[in-house]
Amino acid sequence: MNVVFLPKARQELIEAVVFYDQQNKGLGSLFLRECFEAIEIIRLYPSGCQLITKKTRKCLLRRFPYMVLYGIVGGEIVISAIAHQHRRPDSYLS
Repeated sequence: MNVVFLPKARQELIEAVVFYDQQNKGLGSLFLRECFEAIEIIRLYPSGCQLITKKTRKCLLRRFPYMVLYGIVGGEIVISAIAHQHRRPDSYLS
């Protein structure tokens, strides 16, 4: 299945990578790798993650307090957010 990032999700990913790299050099790369590992799991098992609304699922990262929010639209996996689990959780569901 093809994976597409919404612009907002792409920006959130970039901002998180930069933040973690500023905290500790190389940590941003680890975060990015973990995001792409989660996205690969989503690609292989698109219905395997927890459904949080009628059309949105979440996949939690293992080592970082982030989640990948996505939906399946027209045969594609659409990543709508790379969201911190403790910041404005309801804002991602609208």
